Amino acid sequence: MTRLEEVLAGIGPLAVAVSGGVDSLTLAALSHRVLGDGAAMVHAASPAVPAEATARVRREAEREGWALTVVQAGEFDDPRYRANPVNRCFFCKTNLYGTIRTVTDRQMVSGANLNDLGEYRPGLDAAREHGVRHPYVEAGLDKAAVRALARDLGLGDVAELPSAPCLSSRVETGLRIEPEMLAFIHAVEGMVGGALGASDARRAVRCRVRAAGVAIELDPASLAALDASTRDDLAGRIAAAAPAGLVGGGVRFLPYKVGSAFLTGDAA
Repeated sequence: MTRLEEVLAGIGPLAVAVSGGVDSLTLAALSHRVLGDGAAMVHAASPAVPAEATARVRREAEREGWALTVVQAGEFDDPRYRANPVNRCFFCKTNLYGTIRTVTDRQMVSGANLNDLGEYRPGLDAAREHGVRHPYVEAGLDKAAVRALARDLGLGDVAELPSAPCLSSRVETGLRIEPEMLAFIHAVEGMVGGALGASDARRAVRCRVRAAGVAIELDPASLAALDASTRDDLAGRIAAAAPAGLVGGGVRFLPYKVGSAFLTGDAA
């Protein structure tokens, strides 16, 4: 038995918060294989969660035979979340874990891994307040190890999913979170991703909404792949699709930077 399996077995009956990304889907798969009916999965549908992520969770649940509950966490009813302060994730996760607690009394676990501990993650504060455990962290696993585990478990394309934090993470601190804005962000990322072709785990495509306009942040290979003509075409299509007033500062293509929508408002 691996260290992670030992951690899961030691926790006993648990509920996995499944977002639809590689971390939580892999944790859900292994938890079910170790604990069987002792592992329940809870997914929160939300305007901040792409519909395909919810569909992916449902598909994996059916394929793997999970006990899955889909809830509405209600963060959009929380004015603290909608105001988008720098610790917005705290209010998001507070609503999530509070809602999960209403549908199960099992130990809640998340897919946070060692890499997450090195980033600004106010959601981890909410997890601590709700007694959520992080099996990957307890077992000493980072993102690369999680992807390797997903391959070992035969999870197919799940192992190669690009990192995809919630859509609200693209909105600059202090700009109010609106469902229409998130729908625009998601559509733009799909548009740009389509122009780039086949996706893989190394790709980063982020549509950042800022007070100064819209920034499309890309990993180096993707940024280099867009010639001037393609950029101009995409910029025009993005501006045409934007809610009124959103792209007053124009559309720019920039190198991807983790968490660049937080804290400073720096558009560079």
